[in-house]
Amino acid sequence: MSRLLITGGGGFIGSHLCELCVQQGFDVIVLDSYNPNNHWGCLEDSEYKNDLDVILGDIRDYDSVSKAMKGCSAVFHLAALIGIPYSYVSPLAYIRTNVEGTYNVLETAKNLGLEQVLITSTSETYGTAQYVPINEEHPLVGQSPYSASKIAADQLALSYHRSFDLPLKIVRPFNTYGPRQSARAVIPTIVTQSLTGNGKIKLGNLSPTRDLTYVKDTCQGFLEIYKSDSLFGEVTNIGMNSEISIGDLANQIVNLMDLDISIVEDKKRIRPENSEVERLLCNNKKLLKKTNWKPTYDLKSGLEETVTWIKNSLHLFKSELYHV
Repeated sequence: MSRLLITGGGGFIGSHLCELCVQQGFDVIVLDSYNPNNHWGCLEDSEYKNDLDVILGDIRDYDSVSKAMKGCSAVFHLAALIGIPYSYVSPLAYIRTNVEGTYNVLETAKNLGLEQVLITSTSETYGTAQYVPINEEHPLVGQSPYSASKIAADQLALSYHRSFDLPLKIVRPFNTYGPRQSARAVIPTIVTQSLTGNGKIKLGNLSPTRDLTYVKDTCQGFLEIYKSDSLFGEVTNIGMNSEISIGDLANQIVNLMDLDISIVEDKKRIRPENSEVERLLCNNKKLLKKTNWKPTYDLKSGLEETVTWIKNSLHLFKSELYHV
């Protein structure tokens, strides 16, 4: 049984990945943010909670990372600051967490001789599509401090593969959605406001398009990339090769919920003009060709499960507040 470390395992994607790895028979160690209440984030109510070894620490702290990684054969590095709006408020926080945190993972993995290191990237590193669909050779453009920090982390990781022969793979998911996603993401925002917003939804720019993957399919992509013998030193996209505008997405969700809702533009939610990523559409040919990945959810079925979960978890959200 392989012993895996998943950093950020208490987060949205990380918690689903932890559960999938347990189901697949792996011995899973989780490194998540230290807190005095010993709270495990999204894993707190997981049915697999007793099958996990959770360590609370700080990804920015080399000692925390080193302690958690000892005895592991591989690490899935998902711990990061991911909210784009807050990266305008505190760029340095993103450098410290996303760049220095990734350094701690890479350096520890090198020193301990791990068999595999999977670094989580993001489609935001591509910026607005210069051509579509976006393959892994697309130029990288930092249009926000968040995306710039992830570009830096990716390049640092690739340098460790080239300089130290670290057995590294970079996983680059496009937009992921599903149960447990935070309120600052667009789909939970639309759903919670539809349920509590008195017939109105406040959104930012409606024209950008996104390529949306249901979280269980994203996690299966992680696992298939891990299993591949041919993706070391490479970047691999995870996405559906399908796009939808934010406006059309909002209308589809409202129709799915059978509600009469109007959309109101909220200037607080609009990115700076040159920072908005206008179009993302994934070229997933590498993933399909070099792994056995095959998505099991389309947008309709994924949204149905997501809406059901949010309805049952509405107490977790504060839809009247805008979260950066």
